[in-house]
Amino acid sequence: MMDFKNTPVVDQVGVEERIARFNTRSIKKETKVSGLKLALNMIDLTTLEGKDTPGKVKQMCYKAMHLSDDIPGLPTVAAVCVYPTHVKTARQALGNSAVKVASVATAFPSGNSTLDIKIQDTRFAVEEGADEIDMVISRGEFLKGNYQFVFDEIAAIKQACGKARLKVILETGELSTLDNVRKASDIAIYAGADFIKTSTGKIQPAATMPVTLVMLQAIKDYHAKTGIMIGMKPAGGISTAKGALQYLVMLYETLGPAWMTNEWFRFGASSLANDIILQLAKEQKGVYYSKDYISID
Repeated sequence: MMDFKNTPVVDQVGVEERIARFNTRSIKKETKVSGLKLALNMIDLTTLEGKDTPGKVKQMCYKAMHLSDDIPGLPTVAAVCVYPTHVKTARQALGNSAVKVASVATAFPSGNSTLDIKIQDTRFAVEEGADEIDMVISRGEFLKGNYQFVFDEIAAIKQACGKARLKVILETGELSTLDNVRKASDIAIYAGADFIKTSTGKIQPAATMPVTLVMLQAIKDYHAKTGIMIGMKPAGGISTAKGALQYLVMLYETLGPAWMTNEWFRFGASSLANDIILQLAKEQKGVYYSKDYISID
């Protein structure tokens, strides 16, 4: 159990100064290529629309395994993320590949439902074959100061996940302050999150570097206290290869090399994959491809 009243206060000026330093780093040649391939392998390709069909999910799964077959040495992405009703389709389409199946649950994206329904939603996704569950916290309860409610709900969903890993979405764009982001991060971590995640991608602003740094610091402090590693997933708003590399610099300098794998860090940004592929093509072939060269889904 945690003391909800004594979470650290965030030094916003200090956060902004550190972000400014991360953004000035220049990564060249072989290191750049290695970083881009690592970022590609950390992406969760996502389709979360009302018009999703089995065909669209299958197409995304194919892309997850074959990002660009004419560029040698590309990894797969880390996972595909779909609604619970499409988990079985994704599971079958991915076969024995290393790509995980993640599923949003708990009345995504609003989180406005009863705990019983959220637990049923989670269990259904796991039974259909989900390796990972992305849940949303009840932001209304959090903003009312009902921190115990948020803690207990996360703990209950974690139990419903069974062997599936749990990513807890804070929806930081609705939390207003970095102090709230830190408090929500601590609540999620102590309640049993395997990952903490910035956003659903449905609210702006989504992932930002200051918010992500605050969340990384919460993970660092928890690891220093317990020795337990927690994963991090910035999601939404990261669309360029250059931006992804800046996030990786921040990750390395805050948490160190142990977190530099897709077991502990993910990007929730499907459009990011295409920009990274274009940059890698430029590095290998010396020319920029058109964006039309790569499928959107």
